[in-house]
This record gives sequence, C-alpha cells and structure tokens, in this order.
Amino acid sequence: MDKSAEQVWTRCLSIIKDIVEWQHFKTWFEPIQPIALKESILIIQVPSQFFYEYLEEHYVNLLAKTLKRELGKEARLEYRIMVDGGNNYNKPVTVDMAGHSYKTFVNNEMDFPLVINTPVKNPFVIPGLKKMHIDPQLNPNYTFESYIEGDCNRVARRAGKTVAEKPGANSFNPLVVYGGVGLGKTHLAQAIGNEVKRLSPNRVVLYVSSEKFINQFVDHSRNNAINDFIHFYQLIDVLIIDDVQFFNRAEKSQDALFAIFNHLHQSGKQLILTSDKPPKDLEGVQERLLSRFRWGLSADISMPDYETRIEILEQKMKNDGLEMPKEVVKYIAYNINNNIRELEGALISLLAQSSLNRKEIDLDLAKKVLRNFVKTASKEITIETIQKMVCEYYEVPYDKLLQKTRKREIVQARQITMYLAKAFTKNSLKTIGEHFGGRDHTTVIHSCQTVKDLMDTDTSFRDSVMELQQKVQLAAM
Repeated sequence: MDKSAEQVWTRCLSIIKDIVEWQHFKTWFEPIQPIALKESILIIQVPSQFFYEYLEEHYVNLLAKTLKRELGKEARLEYRIMVDGGNNYNKPVTVDMAGHSYKTFVNNEMDFPLVINTPVKNPFVIPGLKKMHIDPQLNPNYTFESYIEGDCNRVARRAGKTVAEKPGANSFNPLVVYGGVGLGKTHLAQAIGNEVKRLSPNRVVLYVSSEKFINQFVDHSRNNAINDFIHFYQLIDVLIIDDVQFFNRAEKSQDALFAIFNHLHQSGKQLILTSDKPPKDLEGVQERLLSRFRWGLSADISMPDYETRIEILEQKMKNDGLEMPKEVVKYIAYNINNNIRELEGALISLLAQSSLNRKEIDLDLAKKVLRNFVKTASKEITIETIQKMVCEYYEVPYDKLLQKTRKREIVQARQITMYLAKAFTKNSLKTIGEHFGGRDHTTVIHSCQTVKDLMDTDTSFRDSVMELQQKVQLAAM
C-alpha cells in the first residue's frame, strides 16, 4: 500500500470522525481502504456497489471537503469496487469532485448562494431589485409523496399541504410543527417548501436552521450590518426556520426575528417553524415572539404506531429499490419505536452488514444488527404483569384466566399470555404452567404453537398479539 495514500486517508478520517455519528463512521468509513495516491487523485477500495452508491448519495460533500483540505482544490477521488469471487476489481468508478453535482459548500459572507445579473458588494442590499434567485436550501428528497401519513402526523401533514397550495393566504400562518427528535419535522417543513417551488416556481423560498440564522446574525452584527441582514430576510416569500427552541440562548437574534416575522406576516408571506415542544412550553423566548407563534396553527407530530412504521420502512425500501423478507420488516418496525431517524438508521445498517458480509438478509441477521439499536430492558417483566395486561386488553377477569374453563375467549387469552410469558420472561415452561392453575409444560408448548399458527393465518389475531407485545416491551423500558 502506498504510504502517502494511507497518511492522507488517515488525516481525512480524523476530520470525518468528529463530524458523523459514531455508528455511521464505523459502518461507512472504517471498511474503506486507501489503495494509492496519484498526484491529486486518491484511490480507495470499497466493499460493494451498494456501498459506493451510498457514499456518493450521502457523504460526497463531506468526502469532497476533507479531501480538498488535504490535497488542494484539484483533489479527485477514485473508487475500486470489490467483486464477488477472486481478487479482481471492477473497472474503477471515478468521481471528479471538482465537477461533481454535489451541493456547493457555502462559506462566503452570505451563506446562501445568490445569483443576480449585476455584481454588488453587499448581497443583502440590492436597490431596485424586486426578485432574485436564492438557493432555497431544500433537500429534493423531502416531499409529501415520501412522507407517510398516519394518526401521528395527520393534522400537521394536511395543514402543510394547505400551506403549500396557498402560502400566506391561509389561516395557518405561522404553521408551527412540533415534536420529539427524529419524528419528521424537518422532512415535513421542507416538503412544504418543495411543493411551493413546484406549484409556484417564482416564489422565493428559504429553509434555514435556527443555528445558521443566529450565526449569520452574529457575523453581521460584528460588521455593523444588521439592517442588511434583516432586509434580506424580508425579501423571502416562504421562510422556513427549523428548531426555533434554540433561540432561547440568543436574545438579540430574537429581536431580528421579531422584525422579520412582523414584516413577512403583514406582507402576506408565509412562515413555517419547527420546534421540539409547543410554543407555550418554549423557555427563554420573548413573549412577544411566542404570542406571534400562536397566531396560526401549532400541530404536533408523535411517534408513529406499528403499522405506520412498517409503511415508512416499505416506502424507504421502494425508493431505494431494496427488498427484504416481510418478517424482517416487521421485526424492525416492532423493535425500533423511539423515532423515525433511528428506524431508517437500523434499516441502513442492516443493508450495510448484508453488503459487507455478503449475507442474505434474514431474521437472524436483523436480530444481530439491531442489538446496537434496541435498549436492554431496565426492569424485569413478571408473568403476573403480563397476565394483568392481557386480562385488561381482552376484558377478561384475572381469576378466570387461571380456571379450567373451555370458553373460547378465556382459552385464547390464556394461550396468548403463555406465549408472551415465554417470550418476555426467563421462566421455565414448568414455572409458566404453574402460574396458570398448575398446568404442565406440555400445555405451555401447545399454547405457544397455537398462537404462532394463528398469527400466520389470522391477520386480526396477529395484529392483536403484536399490539400486546408492544405494550409488554414498553413496560420493560
């Protein structure tokens, strides 16, 4: 191996490691091997075509920036993709970073690429200019078509569609979308922006994180150019600000936002805001701003239910042209119930492990990969706890569950309880049977097999068992 190639790649990794999440770094960067360095071209080896395509789609910006930092602006990256069998390589896939279509790294004074016919010294103040082209900073993959609707987000999504069709001319101004981390707030907010641009290409749309807004304000404050900063934002037709809760530590930025908000709202322009909590619970934000946040609609997004999580995974697979067994999809959807970002991360890690190890995706591989995502239960579930859950779910008296009755609803509830006790407790079959009126282990085995068979043939029954499994798992956290 060319020693200089290894040195360059090691320095690149030291930068990348501080930027991407640890799990993503382990999955997508550690398997890469530097092969050679030819002038400004670094050749790296990746395990598969899928691996190469994923890097190009998600990390080409980062690779470009770090490599140019090490090798200069003429830096290029060349891939060698391993082939199944033998030690040969495909013809190297070459990406010329200088001419590739990744998003521009913006480090000029303005932070947003501005294209105008006449050069001006200050991109914020343009006398006599009524319309300009501003890069909206939107991810084209964030659309309404790729945003799955469920009970968890129905109000927010439908309000977003209304806003996109009539920005500024509806009662949802501002539209505040709030919810926990990784539930799709940014996706929905940007989907509105993309839909506005599709329906009305001439409208000026801009997405900005609160952190970038605050940093811009600080930069312009140092240069005594606050008015220019405010005037620029007052030219926007649809302004999307992500994570407004972070304004709580930026008092002066709140003053600028207040002036921008008032001007846009009074001018019939649309504002879309996201937050991790409803406006009434935002601490450290000026009351005059909070009162304006409450002028329109505040719509919450919660964690999607089991069925919606399956739809999200299937949509992701369809978009990426991927396939995997239905039982694996269900396993991921059932076990990952913290947020959508983690759900998609589990899917990507599973695909990566399959590609790296050249293994078919099955339930065993899914269980192995999901160990990094599923939290270990913090408390032990008892048979009595499961019995009470099932009795409450089916509205069956607890004492009936232990009696030797042959009523269908009682027998089925007892069988499901035994099945769940076997799955979620460490008790032996004999111990489980003793908790049901002294039944022996063969009864427990028969009950578990009956439940499995019914789950394979009866959709309604399977859904009920899956819902109870969720309840038991939540109780263990």
